[in-house]
Parts: sequence; structure tokens; C-alpha cells
Amino acid sequence: MTTSVKALDNVTTQRVTGGFALIDSLQRHGVEHIFGYPGGAILPIYDELYKAEQRGGLSHILVRHEQGASHAADGYARATGKVGVCFGTSGPGATNLVTGIATAAMDSIPMVVITGQVPRPSIGTDAFQETDIFGITLPIVKHSYVVRSPQDMARVVAEAFYIARSGRPGPVLIDVPKDVGVEEFDYIPVEPGDVHLPGFKPTVKGNPRQIDHAIRLLRRAKQPLLYVGGGAITAGAHAEIQELAEYFSIPVTTTLMGKGAFDEHHPLSVGMLGMHGTAYANFAVSECDLLIAVGARFDDRVTGKLDEFASRAKVIHIDIDPAEVGKNRIPNVPIVGDVRRVLQTLLIRLHEANKPGDPSQTQAWRDRIQRWREDYPLVVPTYDDMIAPQEVIVELCRQAPQAYYTTDVGQHQMWAAQFLKNGPRRWISSAGLGTMGFGMPAAMGVQVAHPDEVTICISGDASFQMNPQELGTLSQYGINVKTVIINNGWQGMVRQWQQTFYGERYSSSNMQSGMPDFVMLAQAYGVKGMVVEHRADLDQAIADMLAHDGPVLMDVHVRKDENCYPMVAPGKSNAQMLGLPQKSPDVQTIELMYCSSCGAKNPSSHSFCPECGTKL
Repeated sequence: MTTSVKALDNVTTQRVTGGFALIDSLQRHGVEHIFGYPGGAILPIYDELYKAEQRGGLSHILVRHEQGASHAADGYARATGKVGVCFGTSGPGATNLVTGIATAAMDSIPMVVITGQVPRPSIGTDAFQETDIFGITLPIVKHSYVVRSPQDMARVVAEAFYIARSGRPGPVLIDVPKDVGVEEFDYIPVEPGDVHLPGFKPTVKGNPRQIDHAIRLLRRAKQPLLYVGGGAITAGAHAEIQELAEYFSIPVTTTLMGKGAFDEHHPLSVGMLGMHGTAYANFAVSECDLLIAVGARFDDRVTGKLDEFASRAKVIHIDIDPAEVGKNRIPNVPIVGDVRRVLQTLLIRLHEANKPGDPSQTQAWRDRIQRWREDYPLVVPTYDDMIAPQEVIVELCRQAPQAYYTTDVGQHQMWAAQFLKNGPRRWISSAGLGTMGFGMPAAMGVQVAHPDEVTICISGDASFQMNPQELGTLSQYGINVKTVIINNGWQGMVRQWQQTFYGERYSSSNMQSGMPDFVMLAQAYGVKGMVVEHRADLDQAIADMLAHDGPVLMDVHVRKDENCYPMVAPGKSNAQMLGLPQKSPDVQTIELMYCSSCGAKNPSSHSFCPECGTKL
């Protein structure tokens, strides 16, 4: 990559090591917290880190496993919008970071990952703890470097930060050979903004003609739907999305990554769509006549059967990454640019035209969605002798509505997505990669970034056991994370799929045998442990957990065979959902028709039978 660095006048050089240049450059780019684990090849950098911590302004969080460091840096970045930073040594230290790098890449999270490497003369000799981490991570980073000379260090760091957070964000790797870290040279700092990358110029302004085309479609649409993804969170486009939705009275659905981009208490919100989205969001996307995709990438867990996803709709697709526009669905109006800036321009043109949207234009459509909302609500079951997992989520939301929530991956993640109503950047979950073990270390990063806020990790008994060692990190630093285990004794989502699609052959999905006593495990690390087995104790236990000054691990025993519904089966359209609730008698006033295939009753407004998926 060809790079130019702004010339600096009257700069006095100083004789420093490559390690000093790295740490100083990180601080110049606003880094205050680093998550990492030392080792032989990265010790020169840690030696300079030690001195920097003594001077103040920079702190290192020692994790118990490098994967925890990458997830913590990821959570820090998601909660703040800043670049997260993590360290790992060469060989196994670097490879332990790979899952976290891939997680950040899939979800477009800005991170700078710094790894130690064997000395330059030893590279390629299969030296002790040598791994080609540059080559290993090429498919899962936005860019990567091997620093061959300490003179390049300041420029490389400045470039890495610029690349990580510009355009579509993502992780950048910097691999530093050990001898580069100790070699002295004449250091000239490179400040943020001093680098210029001619070959890297993300498009931020939308094409004016395409924006005008989008406005014409918006003015004509009778059944529009805003489909909002994680790009809206990255761009900070929350206010613009709400203004556009209210201007034309457009219902809004979000992806798992897009949660928080639109207020889910708002009457225009229809919640999350996709495999475990709300029935009314999935019916809406199946029936809309205009789909406005904002910072979303038409992921398979959202679209279901792609050729039936919004099959009747014209599509406007706004995204900063040109590679995503048209990748899975060819839009009628492609607009490449920063989501917030494109929407701002669109709204300015709307206001200049002085022709307000007409709410009556979408009234029938919104009424129809409201009927779906009443017919197929999200249900919180109750059982006499056991706790339903949904009850735990709802009670957490009631007592801590403004908390930052992280999740692991599985049924608990989907229940949390269904029932929590989060503000911007307060929903933090591994979406694209679906990384078990993400939740607690990500919550660590969130809490370090926002020490005065409440941070809650919702985990499962199987997911939690992927990275339980980070209880030691919480204990050492007093990081006030509240972790709630939704404990059903299974790999819950695996069990649900085995029950539904594999003839109830539960191969290697039961976790009961060998499960630790989570309370004793927490106490062994010096963390407060709690267990809840009865519904009557749940409310008070959550209140006690939130009131405790310090990290807490709460083990909540829930119904073991509860399934997460609605569910779109693989290969089916979004309108073909399993597990929809039966309509209550007092709302069966809509005209009904019978499915020609299975005989199920359906509202006349439906196009597909939710029982068998047959087109009506």
C-alpha cells in the first residue's frame, strides 16, 4: 500500500526502541485500555507498556486467555465506537486471537490486533513459537502488517487506526518481530490524520440521482418497510432513521446487529426479523412493496429463502461497502455511501420539497401489521414448577432497562433479542460468526469502557464454559459485570434443531454430565455466585445481583426443553414460521381461509400458510 505522511516542521527526533514507538503511537491515537496476555516474543512491547502504565494514562487488562482479549477489545469497540486494542504473543498466543478477529470481521468491528513475532532472522525457520499469523488471518482482517523496521512503526499504527475505523470498519493486524521491538532508532511521531492512503478512499456521499430515485419510490409506496442493520449503529444514524420513518409513517424492522438503531418502544417498530424474528416483522417483509435496506447485508439468517425474501418489493439499498450492494439481492436503487450522510441528504431534499408525507398512505398497511402483532405476539410462557427462560430476560429488562447487554450464542441470545429493548450500542452480540464464549469477555470490555454503567452478560450453560477463566480477570480488576446463565443443561439451540430436524437424535448436545457447580466456580475465583431454582426467588435475586458492588455470576435453572419460537426453518421463506402462537378467541374477527395443503386456518391477509408454507 502506497502511503504518504505529512511532513512535520521543526520536529526533534528522539532515540527510542520500536516497542516505545508502538506504545507511544497507540497513546497518540487515544488508546487508554489494552487487553492482552504477554509471552516471549512480545515482551519488549510489554516492557515499554509497563513504563507507560507507570507514567499514567494507559492501562493493561490481563486476560486469562487471548481469545478473551480479542472479545474484550471487540466489546469495548461496540460499546464506544472507538477502536479496540488487544495484544498477544507469537505462535499459540496469536492463533488464540483468531476466533475473536473473525468475530470482529464478520460484524464490522474496528480493532487493532498486535501480535509478537519471532526475530526477523528466524522468520521462516520454524523457530520456537513461530506461526505465520499474517498469512493465517489474511481472509479475516481488513488489512495486515509485518513491521520489518522500527522506523515504520509510527506510520503503520496511524494507518492501522485509519483503516480500522474508516469506511466499513474491521480488524487490522500488526505483527511485530521481537528484535524490532528492542531496536533503537530516531523516532518521529505520526499523529492521527497525518497519513494519506491514495488507494483507500471510501465513498461517503450518496449519488444525488439515486437519492432522488429513492425519494420517488418512497412517495409512491403503500406498504414500505425500513430494514435496518448494524451499519446504522456504526454510522450513528439513529435520529435520521427515526425522522425518515416518521416522515412517511414507515414500519421499522432491525437485524440482530441493528438492535438499538430504532427505539423498539416506538409504535412504528416491529422488532427483529429473520430466523427467530417476530412473526409480524417476517410477515411484513414478505408482503411489503418497498424495502429500504439501511446498513444491512441481506444475511441468510435474515432472508430465509432468498428468492422469496421481499419478493414483491422494490429495494433501496444504502450501504458504505459497495461489495455488499447487489451481493445477495439486486436493488432497484443502489446507494453507496455513509448511511448517516446519505439519510441526511435525503431528508434535506424532502424538507426542501416542502411536501410532507401523508400518514394515510400507509395507514392500511400499518393496521394490517397491527393485526399480525395482535394475532402472533411474542409469548412468555409460565409453568407451575419451573422457570421459563423468557421470564428471566423480561425481568432483567424490567429491572435494568438501560443496561448494556452482551450475550453468548444460542437460544438465550435469541430470547434476549426478542424481549430486550435496547438503546444505541447497548446491545452487543456475536451475530455473523455466532461465537460461543463471546459474552462475558465482551462484557468485560464494555464495563472497562463504561465503569459507571450497568453491564449484564446473558449466557447459556454451554456457552459460558467456553471462556469461564475470565472470571479471574473480573476478580483481579473488580470489573463489575453481572453474568446470568440461562441454564437448561443443554446446548439449547443444538437440541432444538435435533428435535425439529434430526428425529430427536440428541447427539452430544446434553451438558448435564460434567457440569460444574457455577456458584462454587465463581467463588473459587473470588466472584459472588448465586443460584435461582424457583420463580418466587427470581425477582429478588436479580435485584440483589444488581445491587452487589462487584462482579456476580448467577445460575438460573430454567425449563430444559423450552424451544425458541417463532422459527424459520432452513430453506423456507420468512412467512413459513414454526411455533406461531394460536390466535386467542377474542381476535378471531378477521376473515379466514383454509390452506389447501394442510387445512390450517389463515387470515385472508396472509400470502403463505405459517403451518406448512404453502402459498395461499
